[in-house]
Amino acid sequence: MEQRTVGRSGLVVSRLALGTMTWGRDTDEDDAAAQLTAFVDAGGTLVDTADVYVEGESERVLGRLLRDVVPRDDVLIATKAFGATGDTAMSRGSSRGHLLSALDASLRRLGVDHVDLWQLHSWDADTPLEETLGALDAAVSSGRVSYVGVSNFTGWQTAQAATWQRAWPGRAPLVSTQMEYSLLQRGVEREVLPACQALGLGLLPWSPLGRGVLTGKYRYATPSDSRGASPHFKGFVDDMLGEDSLRVVEAVATAADGLGTSPLAVALAWVRDRPGVAAAIVGARTVGQLQASLAAETLILPEEIRTALDDVSMPEKSYPERRQ
Repeated sequence: MEQRTVGRSGLVVSRLALGTMTWGRDTDEDDAAAQLTAFVDAGGTLVDTADVYVEGESERVLGRLLRDVVPRDDVLIATKAFGATGDTAMSRGSSRGHLLSALDASLRRLGVDHVDLWQLHSWDADTPLEETLGALDAAVSSGRVSYVGVSNFTGWQTAQAATWQRAWPGRAPLVSTQMEYSLLQRGVEREVLPACQALGLGLLPWSPLGRGVLTGKYRYATPSDSRGASPHFKGFVDDMLGEDSLRVVEAVATAADGLGTSPLAVALAWVRDRPGVAAAIVGARTVGQLQASLAAETLILPEEIRTALDDVSMPEKSYPERRQ
């Protein structure tokens, strides 16, 4: 698998990352082990989790697999902190106290002494930004974290945080942002991507398959064994089933027919090779689903197909992003 640098940092990752949001609930430990093995065997390195995925069980499963199935040194661990991990006021958000406590808890669940990429899972309007970013500095200087990033920040939030970190020597620079990005969700192109490219952050797209809709499985009905039929994810998928989205799905299916490949491969190749993307995060419930994503590694979209997909999925822009 091709390896890429994350933004203008020294962090080098596989251009596909393995997402683990379903591990410990929809994906049992045996299937998680098969996924991790297949991913590493294909040359994958970056594995993404979070402290709130399945109430920490995703991290626990990954930790056990790194002890018993795949060597820790074969992967790069990315995790996140922000979400509620308890019932008290100090058990959520981006205060220094919560973040550093959450990091220590993640390390215990993972069974490791450091993570390779630690990310703020969301913006916290109730905590001073300098306090939050000071916690990132402390995590890096202590050796518990190698690189830091953000997730689900707007363009101005990304720019403010990244600029603060670069304004003074010795601070830990932000190297990445993790955002939803696919042919069905291109909002990051308005301001987040320009901020990333200006300030040297790499983009890690989550849900690059449009929450599964771009695979074409929902074109006619909702399969009973799909996420769209799951009580945990039904609303998550339903948000992507509007008329505009289905028009994009049909375009992807047409392109796949012409190339003799799958809609999944077309959609994944499109987002994987967008400017600024470091690694697209693919989450799979089963190892068979993951293998389909890994099989897309060799697909390069012809320029005419890429242009057609760009056109059919183009997000609306207006002032000030688009000036006449």
